[in-house]
Amino acid sequence: MKLSIVSTLYRSAPFIDQLYARVTAAASQIADDYEIVFVNDGSPDDSLARASALAAADVRVSVVDLSRNFGHHAAIVAGLSHARGERVFLIDADLEEQPEWLEMFAQQMDRTRADVVYGVQRERTAGLLSNLFGALFWRALNAFSTVRIGRNPMTCRLMTREYVDALLQVEDRVLYLAGVFAWTGFRQEELLLVKSERPTSQASSYSLTRKLVQVADSFSSFSVAPLTAIFLMGLLIWLGSLGVGIALLVRKVLAPETVLSGFASLMLSIWFLSGTMILVLGVIGLYVAKIFQEVKRRPLYIVRNVVRNSAHG
Repeated sequence: MKLSIVSTLYRSAPFIDQLYARVTAAASQIADDYEIVFVNDGSPDDSLARASALAAADVRVSVVDLSRNFGHHAAIVAGLSHARGERVFLIDADLEEQPEWLEMFAQQMDRTRADVVYGVQRERTAGLLSNLFGALFWRALNAFSTVRIGRNPMTCRLMTREYVDALLQVEDRVLYLAGVFAWTGFRQEELLLVKSERPTSQASSYSLTRKLVQVADSFSSFSVAPLTAIFLMGLLIWLGSLGVGIALLVRKVLAPETVLSGFASLMLSIWFLSGTMILVLGVIGLYVAKIFQEVKRRPLYIVRNVVRNSAHG
């Protein structure tokens, strides 16, 4: 049974040699025939050169070089598309996830006959504020989504060929893989694991801005609840305003000397309704933007080159 190990590279130069050594050792424990697929996601450092040197020295290594940075999730799809194994092990390159877990994943898959075994963080290793927002995010996403998405999933997972082929049929251009992994179905088993701490000298490539974009993509890709909430909120505000208007009219008719709402209440109403309209238009605009991206049907990624040893089959 051939095994494929897939990992994406972005500012990954400090980790590549150790990742290769540890992945090779782990793979050789469970498979005689395996391949390692590195995907260079437009990395600005010398990740491509380091990975290409490994490919030149080892026939089992190949490097998929994307034409630019398309993002982590698109790079993962590129790697899965080039993997040829009957089982595919996906892992991040930064060594927060341990290559040695591969044997544990394989044993779990054999024991349960699952199509996917994926890692879940037993406890988050980020700061207190990040952990709080992470917990709120997963609760909100599952509350609004029709697809049950496990909390705190890791990138690392072992998948069967049948599952990977089904996963690659998804043609979303606005891609949120945690949701797509769950949406694809099949029998999936989780393993509770704890990530290693990233060296303080190596900052994560996931900036706050990229995290916020991913939050927006996750909700707009897997939930129409915000649109429903907007409709209900608009209906409630409209009915409330109508009720208040009728009440004021009746009060004025019954007591003509009554002084109606002053400048402060008027301004408060204007600000409230203006804010509501802006919020509504913003959420609708978010969904329209996703439609715009989907209907263009641009490829999710572009491969500039595939680096392999000349003896590679």
